[in-house]
Amino acid sequence: QVQLVESGGGLVQAGGSLRLSCAASGRTFSTYFMGWFRQAPGKEREFVAAISWSGPRTYYADSVKGRFTISRDNARNTVYLRMNNLELEDTAVYYCASNPSGLGYSIPNEYNYWGQGTQVTVSS
Repeated sequence: QVQLVESGGGLVQAGGSLRLSCAASGRTFSTYFMGWFRQAPGKEREFVAAISWSGPRTYYADSVKGRFTISRDNARNTVYLRMNNLELEDTAVYYCASNPSGLGYSIPNEYNYWGQGTQVTVSS
């Protein structure tokens, strides 16, 4: 079992940066594919980024490619999402999640554990 706790959200002006962290419990962290999703009010949860078990493979939604960077530190059981050049449309609750198989990395139903989410608000 994996427990996930996100942090690092907040209010930032457009063009600014934030780094989200997701701390995981459980000794099997390094065996999980990890992903970040977000959900804005009135919208469905959407894929943001994912990273493979050891980190060499990363995947991004087109809307964040070139602005966001996902990374992980297995020794610290933590996955990060660095967000640069934030836009108003990035406002959402951001969730990290674990995927035991690595299949369907952009599909929420393929993830079995989720954090509680952290709010990111981008202002003009």
